[in-house]
Amino acid sequence: MITPRHRTLIFSFIMSCFMSLLMSGVITLINTGIDWHFPWRWLKSWLIAWAVAFPLISFIAPLSHRLTDQVAKRLSTKGGSSQ
Repeated sequence: MITPRHRTLIFSFIMSCFMSLLMSGVITLINTGIDWHFPWRWLKSWLIAWAVAFPLISFIAPLSHRLTDQVAKRLSTKGGSSQ
């Protein structure tokens, strides 16, 4: 059985990989354009971005889940009272 803490770490790893890969690629492309060295610049940018993103998402994910739950609860309460 996976504990909530392990689930958060797995989520943080996957989310940080995708987000940092996509964001670093777009920003590197915008700032430097595409040429033969682009993949290496992108890889370097991605590694730096991932090193920052993973601990941040690990820290922020639980807070984000709680805030999402609170907003969803308020929205469902407001939606339920108007019907």
